[in-house]
Amino acid sequence: MARASRSIHARKKRRKLLKEARGYWGTKHTSYKRAKEQVWKSGVYAYVGRKQKKRDFRALWIQRINAAARQHGLSYSRFIHGMRLAGFDLDRKVLADLAVSEPEAFGALASQVKNALEGRPVERRISLGEAGR
Repeated sequence: MARASRSIHARKKRRKLLKEARGYWGTKHTSYKRAKEQVWKSGVYAYVGRKQKKRDFRALWIQRINAAARQHGLSYSRFIHGMRLAGFDLDRKVLADLAVSEPEAFGALASQVKNALEGRPVERRISLGEAGR
């Protein structure tokens, strides 16, 4: 029986990897060995980046909420604590978006949070005026 040749599959495999390495600098896009190393490393960077993105966005949301809360005389931690006391269950992404795009609505929310922190009853329906439309 004749020996099976890998030439076609091997060339196809190398061509596919070099195609993935297009745009890399130096020999990393021409040399198979260097390209293979760089494609693997790029995959590692991509994996780490996907995890980092979640941390970065959470930090951004917290900064935005903190800035908006301080405009209403509250620190971030007191604002979040007041949110829990008032029974509002909004995540940080929604709060940050509200703080940036609808400052009046965020102000109404902040006043309810202040009431909750002072032990006063909290209205479940907040009149947002123009901001709620």
